[in-house]
Amino acid sequence: MMEAIFKREIVVNKIASCIIGVITFVVLTSLGAFVRIPLPFTPVPITLQTLFVLLSGLFLGSLGVISQVIYVLLGIAGFPIFSGAGSGLFYLSGPTAGYIFGFIFATLFLGKFIKQIKVNLFSLLIILCLADLIILSCGTFWLKIILGLPFKKLLFIGFIPFIPGDFLKILVAASLYLRLKSRLQEIFF
Repeated sequence: MMEAIFKREIVVNKIASCIIGVITFVVLTSLGAFVRIPLPFTPVPITLQTLFVLLSGLFLGSLGVISQVIYVLLGIAGFPIFSGAGSGLFYLSGPTAGYIFGFIFATLFLGKFIKQIKVNLFSLLIILCLADLIILSCGTFWLKIILGLPFKKLLFIGFIPFIPGDFLKILVAASLYLRLKSRLQEIFF
């Protein structure tokens, strides 16, 4: 009896499950901004957002972009969901804006390519590293615009410090995706 209950499909409407998935990743990305480690040598803190951005692209496919666009729009609208409880359009002129917009481009990339690759650990790690590279590149490019520092200095304040933590987040995202892949395809696609 109990086994039949556990095997029963809870979500029958794929549209509803997609909406719930998008909302879930808006909330998780927002909460990830509050897990924040400031670094003394850069205006950009380490956050947990990258993990949820990568997971939104993996779990939701192309709908991951929608979750990140909604996240940005809610922040612009005044909800204190950016890092450090920041919000508003003015916040997006600060040092983290490039990374935030990189979230959108990274999920766009992941959503497009996750369905096109043969998913194994190696290919998944490559695609996640490329998505993370998009985020870090957008952030570093934005820092160049607002700070005007030399490229070498920008690498040390906007790119290199984030690689170890981001690689750990990539491993977690890949592990979760590989474990849940078949179930996610039943629910969302």
